[in-house]
Amino acid sequence: MPPPTGQHEHRGRRAVQRLVEYAPASGSLALWVAHRDVSDDEARAHAAGRLPVYTDGRTIHYTPAFEALGLDAQTGWVAHELLHVALRHGPRFRALQRRLGDVDLPLFNRCADAIVNSTLAPAPWLALPAKALTLPVLLDQVLATTRSDEAALLEWDVERLYAAVDDRKPDERASGRKDGPRAATLRTLGGKDSEDLKPGPEGPDAVVAEAEQAREWGDRLLRGHSGDGAFSILRTLPRDLPQVHTPWEQVLRTQVARALAPRLAENPSRPARSWLANQGRVGRPARGRLPWQPGLTHARRVPRLVLVLDVSGSIDEPLLARFAAELAALTRRLDAPMTVVVGDDAVRAVHALAPGRVGLRELRAWATPGVAGGGGTDFTPLLEEASRHRPDLTLVLTDLDGPARHRPAGTLIWAVPPTADEAHLSAAPFGRVLRLR
Repeated sequence: MPPPTGQHEHRGRRAVQRLVEYAPASGSLALWVAHRDVSDDEARAHAAGRLPVYTDGRTIHYTPAFEALGLDAQTGWVAHELLHVALRHGPRFRALQRRLGDVDLPLFNRCADAIVNSTLAPAPWLALPAKALTLPVLLDQVLATTRSDEAALLEWDVERLYAAVDDRKPDERASGRKDGPRAATLRTLGGKDSEDLKPGPEGPDAVVAEAEQAREWGDRLLRGHSGDGAFSILRTLPRDLPQVHTPWEQVLRTQVARALAPRLAENPSRPARSWLANQGRVGRPARGRLPWQPGLTHARRVPRLVLVLDVSGSIDEPLLARFAAELAALTRRLDAPMTVVVGDDAVRAVHALAPGRVGLRELRAWATPGVAGGGGTDFTPLLEEASRHRPDLTLVLTDLDGPARHRPAGTLIWAVPPTADEAHLSAAPFGRVLRLR
């Protein structure tokens, strides 16, 4: 394996210099990306084969095959990988996996490549591979749709494009899924050059960190494109620009902290500190005493949280684990006990938990579909039970498929999985809907 390379000492150095020479503002985005030389053995270990370059979504990796290319071709490859990083294609693939479960990386890679190649194609000072897949070609051959380059870039983002081409069906003879006509056609386009996206594993705080990264890269792309004008490596500002979605964990923390934070009320039996200070400053005047100013004290010492678990639907285990960890941390930090109401069309069980005691094992056991019941969901008896515990905040973990004819006091949040029907979300009778993406 070659020795580690510095930020400016790597096989793509000349290509980066050419990017900055021809597109100073947008080309300098390459200076925000990590660059690394790898050996053929390491490239094969990442299933990169003889690709000259590939990316994990954060770093551009150069194989020995990169050195055999001409400068125009090297510049094209570096610009291609740079846009994969800047448009956040690696993290967006992982986010789509969290939402859908089964996402085919080669198909996703080809969709992302089509957008990137169409964006870079007009630049005369770089060269794309001879069979580089472009967005109009993909739309024509896979979706039988005709669009110009400009119109296609303004209409399609990678998630929407992937949803349109992924027509795979469960294969009865195997554990995987079988390509439909659109997916099969797309696999024949682009070849091995369209397998350069190698997303790395996610860290424990990846969801929250990615929101900030998407915001930063969106700002950099806008500044770089406006700074270069007609010389920008972005043909136009495509619809595929990274979108910033505030992570549900951050929204949940804010809402829970706001609902459960101790509130202050006047205490007539204790003087305010400002009153005591003014007494000392004024002394004992002959004219009389200062008007009484009561002090403040916590009006609510123990905040009350109620979690309603709808067991008529199903929530995948990774999402349930994240939800359980977030609840445990919040209740521990706020020193708030929690009551869990389990049910579907009736209350099946009620559990009282100390702060920080909720865990994946308990939620997984209680959230199993059909526990002690079945049929549809009626939130009315569940919310009535929640009201009996006088909650400051009621969290309902559900797909929102059912009537609710009672509203508990305090704040109410419907926490719904990403698979929930949009029609159910828009029909929420009250409270706030929080989608757990």
